[in-house]
Amino acid sequence: QVQLVESGGGLVQPGGSLRLSCAASGSIFSIYIMGWYRQAPGKQRELVATMTSGGTTNYADSVKGRFAISRDNAKNTVYLQMNSLKPEDTAVYYCNVVLRGDPRVVVPTQYWGQGTQVTVSS
Repeated sequence: QVQLVESGGGLVQPGGSLRLSCAASGSIFSIYIMGWYRQAPGKQRELVATMTSGGTTNYADSVKGRFAISRDNAKNTVYLQMNSLKPEDTAVYYCNVVLRGDPRVVVPTQYWGQGTQVTVSS
């Protein structure tokens, strides 16, 4: 089994910053993709940012230039630095990891964190 533990959410004023963390633990053979998604009330879950094991990143247009994803492969941890936050960034942020837990299993499995609330409000 794999566990994802998220931290770093909270309440921040517009223009402020927050840093989210997500640590993966358990039966992990190889991690391919680590990333963040978010879901605002009444909306579908959407991609925020992802990073492959090789360092290739992908960002939603709405966060480009403001958010930065990074990962520490030695710690199986992914981070999301969020700057210049806007009220429309308010959502529950979910960590997402695609990995292989068993070297005998070729097809990777996707895991989700429990979510952490980010609220941007004055």
